[in-house]
Amino acid sequence: MIKSLKPVSQTLTEKQIEQRLCRKVNSIGGIAFKFNTPGRRAAPDRLCILPQGLCMFVECKRPDKKPTKAQTAELEMLRRLGHAATFVSTYKEVDQLIEQILKILRSTP
Repeated sequence: MIKSLKPVSQTLTEKQIEQRLCRKVNSIGGIAFKFNTPGRRAAPDRLCILPQGLCMFVECKRPDKKPTKAQTAELEMLRRLGHAATFVSTYKEVDQLIEQILKILRSTP
């Protein structure tokens, strides 16, 4: 008897989203540090250090996932403190984020 083959999932992984973010940030002259904070499990995945003194915290997720309540609260807390903080879950969202950053960089003298 032949077993049916299950289709291979084409869903992107969180790691692939993170790698794309790192490549795109590097391509505009920035660095996307892995953000590891012992004792704060909900901290964002990446701290993006960008040209012209800008920085942004970014949580990366698979396309079918959203940040947990704790991660959402952490992003909101960072925003209340005056920092840019967001999450991305698709290549398109990564690309849109980079476009937004480029607009800011172009408009800053």
